[in-house]
Amino acid sequence: MPSVVFAVQYSRNKVANKLFKLFCVFCAFCGFVVNCPAIDREAFTFTKYDLNLQVEPAQQRLAVRGKITLRNDSSSPQKSFSLQISSSLDWRSIQFGGKPVQFVSQPYASDIDHTGALSEAIVTLPQEAPPKGTIELAIGYEGVIVLDATRLTRIGVPEDKAKHSDWDQIGKTYTAVRGVGYVAWYPVAIESANLSEGKSVFEALGRWKVREQNTLLKVNLCSTGNTDSEIIMNNPVPVGVPAEDGRRTNDETTASCGEHLYPQLGQLIPLFSIADYSELDRPAIRIHFLSQHESAANNFGLALDLVTPLVTEWFGVARQKAQVVELNDSEAASFESGNVLLTPLANVDSRLYELTAVHALTHAAFPSPRLWIYEGLAHFAQALDREQHNGRQGALDFMAPFRASIVDAEKSSIANRNQTDQSLINTSIEEFYRSKAMFVWWMLRGMVGGDSLKKALTAYKPDEDKDPAYMQHLLEAQSKRNLQWFFDDWVYADKGLPDFRVESAYARASVGGGYFVTITVENLGNAGAEVPLILKTEGGEVTKRIEVRAKSKISTRMDVPSKPEEIVINDGSVPESDLSNNMLKIDLAK
Repeated sequence: MPSVVFAVQYSRNKVANKLFKLFCVFCAFCGFVVNCPAIDREAFTFTKYDLNLQVEPAQQRLAVRGKITLRNDSSSPQKSFSLQISSSLDWRSIQFGGKPVQFVSQPYASDIDHTGALSEAIVTLPQEAPPKGTIELAIGYEGVIVLDATRLTRIGVPEDKAKHSDWDQIGKTYTAVRGVGYVAWYPVAIESANLSEGKSVFEALGRWKVREQNTLLKVNLCSTGNTDSEIIMNNPVPVGVPAEDGRRTNDETTASCGEHLYPQLGQLIPLFSIADYSELDRPAIRIHFLSQHESAANNFGLALDLVTPLVTEWFGVARQKAQVVELNDSEAASFESGNVLLTPLANVDSRLYELTAVHALTHAAFPSPRLWIYEGLAHFAQALDREQHNGRQGALDFMAPFRASIVDAEKSSIANRNQTDQSLINTSIEEFYRSKAMFVWWMLRGMVGGDSLKKALTAYKPDEDKDPAYMQHLLEAQSKRNLQWFFDDWVYADKGLPDFRVESAYARASVGGGYFVTITVENLGNAGAEVPLILKTEGGEVTKRIEVRAKSKISTRMDVPSKPEEIVINDGSVPESDLSNNMLKIDLAK
């Protein structure tokens, strides 16, 4: 009889425990139940990761054990918090102070992972963590990482195209996996974001990157199976002395294990790739390719040789070893983070080889802890390459799609613009620190001249770049120009874009022949620029550079030998919000 009573009581306890857990989950997710406040998913900052990853390609499996350190950056004590990993992974253990802590694991919809969902553990601490208080947890989780494009297909992207974008997977013969924003293979805590809701995913990831900009990630990754396979991980954006071998930072990388240290997680997305690669080694770049595509790798090597003189002229010789890693899908979208570029090599035209090569080689030659410098210069170098082959107009044609993306990015953020947060020195928006930064470098070359810009870049030392104005001062020293207004408008704050308008143009014949043309240009925007002013005539065209500050007008005179016909402000070298008012036909004065 006692055994029967015990069994009944045990059964009741199990039911009660299940109900209690469900109640806690309900409280955590709803947030309006008395004494069950909503979880603040962004209250804690992850300050340190120390993870051991075991990859089992044959099972497409990943197992992780390790420790994480979190700091309560909210203004109030916190007892509950969220830990999120990909929905294809499962939480196995979470310990605090050597003892298991209470947690409830539930799916959480979010497109920061390729599956469109996360496996979220809602953790309850035995005592509250005070503001700025830190906690250390021992964690364990495991599962599979397979090709999954759910987040794209459910918003209408055709499945075949979606898989060329979300190509991340652990495979039996080939593995390539990116980090948060693609696959949450390390724990995060981010509010839900959906690709169907404008830029919510990019904004959520942007907030994460800002919070984690000084986070330390240490990863020891081991792979079972084929001993000929090579592990490749991306090093952090280098600061100071580069590693001797681009495949490692602090510790040796072998075919079966590799240890990597990322001292500033917010600056890049950690990734890893595992395959039986062959290698083509160049002084600045190592190309990892699949054996069946050796000819494609050789073509890429040839492209490297062709662009090396241009990159060396502008940015010097390589200071670090960059890695180009082949993706096994010939239509896959390329991806770059840190010193690693994942890209298809097969079925690529020679122009794309060259653009990819100049980008990767610029990164190898010019490291910087500042993304607008590091990424902006690599894109600027691509424009220089197009200019070298196809002239100035060829470079402007290359830049045009980037100009359109900048305008769209500015429009989408104008409602809640924070000029400091989205400045080039702080922004996490790719259209800004890549595309907008490219135009900034192009404009600076026009303002100070190519020689002065080259000398400033030569003088740049990444380990001395502690002040946001460091690059400005280098440029001013070489050009003898005050660039404060330009950096204020384009680098230190996000003031939007210029909007140039040709207000008026008056022409009259001169006594000695030819014409005098008086032109007034207005800038309706909040950012100023030095911009080309083009006067088209019967016999050709004349160009003059003028400086038009924000919300101001300037008048200038141009002398031409033949009949003037039209005035155009901006040849496309300055991104602006409205191009419809940049032209004015000229009526000759009677």
